[in-house]
Amino acid sequence: MTLEARDLFFTYNGRPVLDGLSLSLEHGEITGILGVNGAGKSTLLRCLNRILRPQKGVVMVEDHDLSKLGGEQIARLIGYVAQSQEREPLSVFDAVLLGRKPHIKWQATSHDLEVVTRVLGHMGLEPLALRPVSSLSGGEAQKVVIARALAQEPHLLLLDEPTSNLDLRNQLEVMELLMRAVRSQGLGAAVCLHDINLALRYLDRMVLMKQGKVHSVITPEELTAEIIRQVYGVEALLAEVEGYRVVVPRAATPRKQASPATQASS
Repeated sequence: MTLEARDLFFTYNGRPVLDGLSLSLEHGEITGILGVNGAGKSTLLRCLNRILRPQKGVVMVEDHDLSKLGGEQIARLIGYVAQSQEREPLSVFDAVLLGRKPHIKWQATSHDLEVVTRVLGHMGLEPLALRPVSSLSGGEAQKVVIARALAQEPHLLLLDEPTSNLDLRNQLEVMELLMRAVRSQGLGAAVCLHDINLALRYLDRMVLMKQGKVHSVITPEELTAEIIRQVYGVEALLAEVEGYRVVVPRAATPRKQASPATQASS
């Protein structure tokens, strides 16, 4: 087991956001954290790596109690990709090299440079190594942020909506690269996602949250229309297209059918 969180409680201004939540993450698996806005997904990720400190509960990573570790020690165990990132005036290489900070005592060693070079190759960023991050597209910049987290050589990756604001192609590329890294390096990964169809395609397990609690922990194959209704409050159909399960939400308001006159004139 890579991570185990037990009985986490966290409040904002007295309002419970996480309410006795427990979960585990495994080596070599991508676990998705899903639920409606305000369910506590991002708060959960920030509690898992001690950016936020839960008022109650414990988080263990590889038998280490995170409450007893300092920031650099946690950074050697956990790589974190936040929901929004600043575009730094650094080259891609130097931005990824920042991921080695928890391991560098005085200055970067040849090993640190080798790790960065290897990660750039894995993420397909070698041709961009000398480009300023500020000049990159959204998809390229997101790959740089993930590469920096991988350069930490962590046991676990936590990613908060890594595909948000990306076009369809870049969403698929980012998830493919993440899946490859998790499989090849035996990492555990937790990913907050809003896109259920991406979740069905790439996740090993789905943790569905509702009102700060775990509603259900399932495999993508176990997702049902009833679970979607309970968690999201919408009716949906599940179908299979070319071997992939897909979710088609029913519209809250039925679409108006075009009149014969409109169809004839179009």
